[in-house]
Amino acid sequence: MAHSAVGVIFSNIHDENIPELSRHRTMASIPYGGRYRLIDFALSNMVNSGITTVGIVTKYNYQSLIDHLGSGKDWDLARKDGGIILLPPYSDETDAPYTNRLEALKGVTAFLNRRKEDYVVISDCDGIARIDISDIIRYHEEKHADITMVYHEEEDVVSSYYISLIPDADGRIKDLKINPPTKGKFNQYVNIMVLNREFLIGIIQDATTRGLSSFGRDILVKNVNTLKIFGYKFDGYYAGINSIQKYYAHSMELLRKDVRDELFGARDIYTKVRDSAPSKYNDGAVVRNSLISDGCAIEGTVENCILFRGVKVGKGSVIKNSIIMQDTVIGEGVSLDCVITDKNVVIRDRRHLAGCETLPFFIAKGRML
Repeated sequence: MAHSAVGVIFSNIHDENIPELSRHRTMASIPYGGRYRLIDFALSNMVNSGITTVGIVTKYNYQSLIDHLGSGKDWDLARKDGGIILLPPYSDETDAPYTNRLEALKGVTAFLNRRKEDYVVISDCDGIARIDISDIIRYHEEKHADITMVYHEEEDVVSSYYISLIPDADGRIKDLKINPPTKGKFNQYVNIMVLNREFLIGIIQDATTRGLSSFGRDILVKNVNTLKIFGYKFDGYYAGINSIQKYYAHSMELLRKDVRDELFGARDIYTKVRDSAPSKYNDGAVVRNSLISDGCAIEGTVENCILFRGVKVGKGSVIKNSIIMQDTVIGEGVSLDCVITDKNVVIRDRRHLAGCETLPFFIAKGRML
């Protein structure tokens, strides 16, 4: 059913939530889980649901995103008609980058006008989940909704901007609040929504003529009683990446088999394929409960860790509870605990670095310690 939908993915919209990792890249291209980028989950959900045209809304720092996506062939989106389409951060009317979601949508109106699909699926890149978009579109049609917003029951919020939904017994949203005080469980919008394509174009044009500036406050909140806004509850595994602490905590959840089975079991999560040599475990290497990517060389001890491609761990080093990104070199006699290294980090011999689960020690890209 989702073949009648076009996808729109925002790549930069939450960069400010995790500046440590988005300083030199978009939110969409933040590495995750040893071999993936955050955009892989949103993009794979769309592809697995039959969506063959996806517009990626960019803004800045998107060189690594372009390198990752390439022609789109790894997602079966290298197509003459449709496929992956990079959308610039400005419209035909201005050369200034957008400052909010509504301005970004104004900038992609020409793209939406050229499409023929019935629906638009809008997704951000701050959530890790395997969601069947076809089910959401089916629900959207059954309810004759104007907008269908996907939500997940949460217990805490770290993000500086979030939306809480209150549906009635039929699923229609009767109240919608931005950044309300929360206590206990609440329904958090997970930044995935379905709209009729012509309806979306219409509300964008209306917002432009009336000088509106916020999609959330000026369109959703003010029109919650007049528009047919429905909520689709997602009960599966969902990991919201809205801080470096959440990034660390949800990454470490991948060491649990039940989480891996739910995320990667039934449908594939696609990513850029790199032909790397297998990892090498030398004499004296000890590895426990860790995800090890291709091309690593390990001589020390690795426990409860995620190692990306090309990581080298020297003799006598002990790495625990850490996330070590691509091509990081760890010398001999090093001790790391609750550490996140970005790409191409060098940690010299006999260094001892430690953070904690609630505040991991972060080392920026290309640093030498």
